[in-house]
Amino acid sequence: MTSWLLLGVGLAVLVTGAELLVRGASRMAAKLGISPLLIGLTIVAFGTSSPEIAVSLGAVANGQPDLALGNAFGSNTFNILFILGLSAIVCALVVQQKLIRIGVPLIIVAGAVLWIMLLDSKLGRLDGALLLLGLVTYIVSVICAARREAPKSDHDSPQAVDRKPQGVVLAVLMVLVGLGLSVLGARWLVQGCVSIAASFGVSELVIGLTIVAAGTSLPEVATSLVAAVRGQRDIAVGNVLGSNIFNILGILGLAGMVAPAGITAPPSLVNFDLVIMLAASFLCLPIMLTGFRVDRWEGGLFLAAYIGYLIFTVLNATGSDPISNTSISPL
Repeated sequence: MTSWLLLGVGLAVLVTGAELLVRGASRMAAKLGISPLLIGLTIVAFGTSSPEIAVSLGAVANGQPDLALGNAFGSNTFNILFILGLSAIVCALVVQQKLIRIGVPLIIVAGAVLWIMLLDSKLGRLDGALLLLGLVTYIVSVICAARREAPKSDHDSPQAVDRKPQGVVLAVLMVLVGLGLSVLGARWLVQGCVSIAASFGVSELVIGLTIVAAGTSLPEVATSLVAAVRGQRDIAVGNVLGSNIFNILGILGLAGMVAPAGITAPPSLVNFDLVIMLAASFLCLPIMLTGFRVDRWEGGLFLAAYIGYLIFTVLNATGSDPISNTSISPL
């Protein structure tokens, strides 16, 4: 009972902290006159990914690398197939061409580079440093793009989640409190999930790929759905793609740097879960290129694909595990 209580309270604190962080960061960014698309790809995306980074780094510090990797990979698959699919079902998403040129290719390239890094089943400090360098390059390129572009009118203001004016001091306070709550909630969530995994005989990797991945992605769910309903589709799509970029380059980069001896990746993670994550990323390209929109029926396909992946993961964990016995083939 204590483990489930820790999990529930941890999730609640995580969501509350992420909400405060997103609201505060969005208000601060709005004063810079950045477009909704760029806000979604950066401030909102990184803010809603704060639970993932807190959980992954906490798991690495506590000696649970499988939970860290499972959380990052599972969150990326969840973001694309579940959140983007559900948002499209609620309201068909019109995608800007610049998002195709920036977000989707970068996710595919980052995922492919990560797969190459994990061919030796280990994410070392050098790998982590290269991923972080990629994140810095991405942030700099987005900032340069933001400088060349400004909102066309007040209607295009990037303040999608909450447009009420607030002072800078209050916005900074919200960011700090949100980060603090995210870290605290992440610690409780990790403790609860590890205890539950041990009691049910389920591996930490599966727990990370399912419960923790979905739980830490709840801020993305709320943000994208609210943005879609309010007509801020750039925020909805940018939030998902930006979060995935940050999960690969930022979270796994930091995790690789923090772990003294690097992080060992189970074969099943590289041979199956990483492949599914890459496949979901590739799936975005043709769908978004067909009229630069994600229709409701396409969102339904995304959602059905995630349900299928989830069912297979759970059944594979409770029965025979042929994937984990598969060796990694070289390039």
